Formats: sequence, structure tokens, C-alpha cells
Amino acid sequence: MVQFERFNLENGLRVIVHQDTSTPMAVVNVMYDVGARDEDPGQTGFAHLFEHLMFGGSVNIPVYDEPLQMAGGENNAYTTNDLTNYYIQLPSENLETAFWLESDRMLSLGFTENSLEVQRKVVSEEFKEHYLNKPYGDVWLKLRELAYQVHPYRWMTIGKELSHIENAQLQDVKNFFFKFYRPNNAILVVAGNVTVDQVRALAEKWFGPIEAGEKYQRNLPSEPAQTTAKKLEVFANVPLDALYKCWHIYPRLDHRYYVSDLITEILGGGGSSRLYQALVKEKQLFSNIECYHFGTLDAGLLAIEGKLVKGVKMEDAEAAIEVELEKIRNEKVTEAELEKVKNKTESMIAFEDMSVMNRANSLAFYELLGDASLMNTELDRYNAVTVEDIKEESQKIFREVNSSTLYYRSKV
Repeated sequence: MVQFERFNLENGLRVIVHQDTSTPMAVVNVMYDVGARDEDPGQTGFAHLFEHLMFGGSVNIPVYDEPLQMAGGENNAYTTNDLTNYYIQLPSENLETAFWLESDRMLSLGFTENSLEVQRKVVSEEFKEHYLNKPYGDVWLKLRELAYQVHPYRWMTIGKELSHIENAQLQDVKNFFFKFYRPNNAILVVAGNVTVDQVRALAEKWFGPIEAGEKYQRNLPSEPAQTTAKKLEVFANVPLDALYKCWHIYPRLDHRYYVSDLITEILGGGGSSRLYQALVKEKQLFSNIECYHFGTLDAGLLAIEGKLVKGVKMEDAEAAIEVELEKIRNEKVTEAELEKVKNKTESMIAFEDMSVMNRANSLAFYELLGDASLMNTELDRYNAVTVEDIKEESQKIFREVNSSTLYYRSKV
């Protein structure tokens, strides 16, 4: 059990404190309830652009990293389709430095044409390097567009197209900031060698004066049930043919999400998984194959992807995957197989909880989901999954009409 206490500031900032006196360090984690799904379809990539801009300095602190490094700290951030997270780790005696830095950029990010131009170039280069010029880099740009009709998961965190970032204007950036980067749209988690009274005093001092802002009301379009199989074929300068297939699954708090997660482990969780054993080792159709899902808050995707062995026909590889899916749809997995993936999941959760930084991040994430204490009941949800659940959900998920398939063929 991860112990914590929580309180709210008058401006709506949710604060969670997790004390761990076994470490001399402290972690300050600020999670904003904004991700790529909250963007305008004509101005995508802004949530990720903002992650970069937030390190460009504020009105009072021109260079964010300098005072942090002097305090012995380090920091980083990440953006997903659902959220944006910033975190600092530093010696606990210098805790106030982190409060000063994080509160100042929430209050008064330094908006200048120069900082926007610098970060716009950085993000544009990242887009080109990782998604346009890298082999297989555009797979999910294409597959998301294929799989989703209306939900904003149809674009990636980097953005739908490069021009959206290239054309970003300073006023657009300011509007995004004042809409989403407000105390009432954020969660502050402080973990490590700290006390609740200490955190409360620092939170009131540094974050308390920041204006709450108008509460963001999320109203995203619901993705309709897919009723027709979708298929796309592309040719590219890649070394091997690759097959990608995905299916719609369930929102993060749905019981069936946990069933889906265990299905991905049974099918593709490493060298002993069904797909790897059957299609890589025995039939030698794929050089590697994976099964995973995106873990999104709204209903997401479960995917199978693999690189084909040279000379193998795409249709034969797809048919072989279908044979394995037919088995999981029609035959119950054994209790031993299910127990094995549950044990693996338990080990992964336990390993993640070892780090105070991961604990801080998880507390913020579960609070974003609705209640930080969900962190302590997550394993129970996995343990409640039965072999009947696996079979039943496999039948519902792995229907051809629920699938989107990408044949990624090599021109080489």
C-alpha cells in the first residue's frame, strides 16, 4: 500500500503528499489534465510543443535549468494523448527551489516570438527525424487515421501534420496556455523525505496566489463502433515487409481494459508468448512480433505488429496470426497461463513502485483518473480477471469488422 495524504488549494490545485523518509531526495510532480486529445483538429501538436516551451524560461526565471542544477536537481517531462507531466527530483533540503520553479512557469511562462521559434524548430526537426524520415516512422500517423473516424486519438502526440507546428502563432500558444495550464487543471504530487505540513506551507506560498482560471470542460466526440474492416497498403524504403493490425478496446477504468491488457501479455508478452512461439520460433514467418495496447484513458487500440522474414507473403503472415487469434477466441486459456501473466503484471507493478519518482507519477495519474487510491487497488482488478473473461473479450475484440490493417511493404 502506498500511503498518501491529499488537500486542495482554494484555486483548485489538487495536492498529494507521499512521505518516504528512507530517501534524502524529494520529487515534485506536476501533471496537467491536457494532452493531444484536447487539441483543435486544425492545430495539433500543441500539447507536445508546450512541453518544450515550458523549459524555455518564465518571466522571472530566464533559464529554467540553471537554478535547478545549482540545487542538485534534475527534471524532465512527457506528453501523451491524455496528459502532460513535469517532474523534478532534488535533495529534499532544497525542496522550495522546485516549488519556486514550477509555480513560476504556471504563473507566468515567458512568451516570446524567439522562444516559440526556437521550440518550433526543435519540434519540427523531431517530427521529421522520428516520423517522416525514419523507417516505419509514419505507421501510426497512418493507422490512427485509419482506425478512428472522429475521436482525437486519430492523431499522434507529435501532431497530425508538420504544418500545424510550423504555422503556430504566438497568440495561439498563449490561448492554449491560459486554457489548460491553470491550477484547477493540475495535480501536484510531492513525494520523498517531506512532511504534509511542509508541503502545505510551500503549496500555499508558491501556488496559492495563482488565479484558478476557467475550468476546462472536456467534451470530446465519441468514436462510433467500427462495423467494417479497414485496410491500407503502403510501399516505402524499408528493409522488411511489416504487418500492423489493430482493434478497438475499452476505456482505462473499464473492467474489460484489464482483461485486454492480460490478453496482450498472453499473445505478445515476450519470448514465451503465443505469437512469438508460434510465428517466430516454430513457423519462422516473422523476425519479431509484438502485441500491445496504448493504455489510453478513452477507448483505445490493441495492436499486433511484426516484421516479416524475407520471402514470406503478407497474406500468409496475416492468416497465421488469424490462426492464433482463433485459438484464443475459441479455447479457454489454462489457469496456469493466466496465472503466469498475472504474476508478471504483479512484478511489473511492484518494480515500478520501488522508485519514489514512479510512485509520485502514479499517484498523479490515478488522481487524474479520479482517485489516487486506485493505485492501491490496481492489482485486485487484474486478479479478478478469469479465463472466461479472456475468451469472451477475445471473441468481442478480435472480430474482423473491428480491425484496421496496414500492409507496410518494402520497395527495396
